Amino acid sequence: MFKRDVQSVKDLIMRNLREQGLETPLQQKRLVESWPQIAGPVAARYTLNTYIYNQTLFVRLSSPALRAELSMRRQELTTLLNQHVGSQVITDIRFC
Repeated sequence: MFKRDVQSVKDLIMRNLREQGLETPLQQKRLVESWPQIAGPVAARYTLNTYIYNQTLFVRLSSPALRAELSMRRQELTTLLNQHVGSQVITDIRFC
């Protein structure tokens, strides 16, 4: 008898992405796309641009009042976004 090495399709895809160096960019894209859902509809309405650079999520907002409010929730939002993606993608959020 032979022993089968059974793996889930998810594990195989993630291993393949990791080997090709595509896992991190995919997670970053998922994190940026989840910003409106995590931050809420009001923050999404005033968000002009979001991008990640050096494990920091930069969020450009059109409302200074919202910028101040979200700055106070920066650590909470960082945790929620990382949990949504399922990995430690960002370490900080900067609002501009």
